[in-house]
Amino acid sequence: MSAFTLPLVGSSAHAAPAGDAAPQLGDAAAPLSDAAAPASNAAAPVAGKRDPVTCQTVRFSDVGWTDVTATTALVTQLLRSIGYSPTVTVLSVPVTFASVQNNDIDVFLGNWMPAQEADRARYVEDGSVVVIGPNLTGAKYTLAVPAYTYAAGLRDFKDIQRFAPALNESIYGIEPGNDGNRHVLEMLKQSQFGLGGFKLIESSEQGMLAQVERAYRDKKPIVFLAWEPHPMNMRFDLKYLAGGDEVFGPNFGGATIYTVTRKGYSAECPNMGRLLANLKFTLRGESEMMAAILDRHEAPEIAATEWLKANPTATKAWLEGVLTFEGRPAASALAHTVAPPRPGGFEQWVVGHKIPVGDGMAVAIDYVKTHGTYLFDGISIVIRGMVNGVTALLRAVPAPILIVAVAALAWALRRSLSLALFVALALLFILNQGYWLATLETLSLVMVATLASTAIGVPLGIAAAHRPRLFAALRPALDLMQTLPTFVYLIPTLVLFGLGVVPGLISTVIFALPAPIRLTHLGISSVPKPLIEAGEAFGATPMQLLWKVELPSAASTIVAGITQCIMLSLSMVVIAALVGAGGLGVPVVRALNSVQVGMGFEAGFTIVLLAIILDRISRPKERGVSR
Repeated sequence: MSAFTLPLVGSSAHAAPAGDAAPQLGDAAAPLSDAAAPASNAAAPVAGKRDPVTCQTVRFSDVGWTDVTATTALVTQLLRSIGYSPTVTVLSVPVTFASVQNNDIDVFLGNWMPAQEADRARYVEDGSVVVIGPNLTGAKYTLAVPAYTYAAGLRDFKDIQRFAPALNESIYGIEPGNDGNRHVLEMLKQSQFGLGGFKLIESSEQGMLAQVERAYRDKKPIVFLAWEPHPMNMRFDLKYLAGGDEVFGPNFGGATIYTVTRKGYSAECPNMGRLLANLKFTLRGESEMMAAILDRHEAPEIAATEWLKANPTATKAWLEGVLTFEGRPAASALAHTVAPPRPGGFEQWVVGHKIPVGDGMAVAIDYVKTHGTYLFDGISIVIRGMVNGVTALLRAVPAPILIVAVAALAWALRRSLSLALFVALALLFILNQGYWLATLETLSLVMVATLASTAIGVPLGIAAAHRPRLFAALRPALDLMQTLPTFVYLIPTLVLFGLGVVPGLISTVIFALPAPIRLTHLGISSVPKPLIEAGEAFGATPMQLLWKVELPSAASTIVAGITQCIMLSLSMVVIAALVGAGGLGVPVVRALNSVQVGMGFEAGFTIVLLAIILDRISRPKERGVSR
């Protein structure tokens, strides 16, 4: 890795976008110098003073953005080299500031300003958060387009509307609840630049970049959130849009990133305070450090260690006036540090001969993506068309009529006036809380996922019940589908199908499919033998036995499997929101990232009501039970 001015890793690459709860990024009225003002509150670090024992453990917050992960890893590796014991906790931005106030976190390196002004202001005001100083300047964060789209005429915010059909009236953002997304949502809500008909596709940093890569490969226009420093600026030929000053602020959302600590930290730990005051990062340097993590897939600790070795000049600047925890000059002590011998023995031999499972899967997915573009695009068109079609149909029905229709369906299936009344009141409550459209999107996803899972699962369950060897072969796959973390499904589906309902639905089907297979197998296998023998005695063919004997006998078990499939599909609603599928998962994730208790409870309660409605309507009828 080439050397450059001062440190390589910065604290802001993704700090801008991921500023989970920073609604003020676009406020040009909040000058960057204001962010520096609180720095005077910090006690001036004293050079050459050893820290007490209580300062050996340094608690950092990592908000999950690549830049903060990189800078935090870099500083923690440096601290380990001079005798400290740093710990890192992954938290959202609002939770980070609350934790600093509660003295649960000592240092945060990703305070992006003025984006996080609203998150930080009250803590700086009451003195519980102290701003040490800027660690990166010249960052920017606003909407961008590929260079070929820029050349086609989309160069300004006011040009976006002219390209609406080609853009599918979509703007791509990152995590729900982050500051950049909120700026875009507010812009769409107020119909600025004529963009009232546009929608924001929220997912994640990597999800958005995967979609940009797909568009870039096919030379399709796309508008997305972009920021610098970040490797995307080296990976893609992109252009930042002008004219967004009132949304993101001047100079393409120009910003400065600050290091903040808890109250009194620099006074309690003057040596650490000195180190934190010395930290300065560069845009290019941080982008390259992040590239090591994102493009070369290096672990942050490994990337940080390599950078420290390759950039002794920058390290020396950071350690000026800093001591090791034992009290020796840190720069000279670090220069004479001998790397500890690598452990040997059987364990190290096994680790050194790692089976390339992950690398093999990555190569396989890359091969499939390269050679199966048309196939996956075709699948995407079909699935997206089905889900969007169901959503459009539900939206076309006025809410009062749909509520009455669902309540009538509940009464027709259950003959229960109390259930019908509950369904009507629950849907009216959802409408009252403002989650009606999100509920329809979720319902569409659940309906299509259940239909697909049932169409695949019931025939497979029947075949497995008739062929024990087939079930024995299916069992490990079903176990894997039910136990593999659901987030893992999103990685290949996101790469192959891009953002939207398609990866969300496919991941949902994979997760929910085992339920109808297992319960169909159980129902068919549990048909009493005398019934089978009676059917055979009357000369029934295998197909007649299936339709006239086995399926009627196993009907309640099969329906129970479908009901479970519905519930499992609904449980994936939050997961699907992470890949841009929309629905009720979006407000849940948004509330989590911005610590909005009210929104989180409203969205969560809406999901519960929808789950109860679907469960009561779809569950198998109870058979007569003796008193």
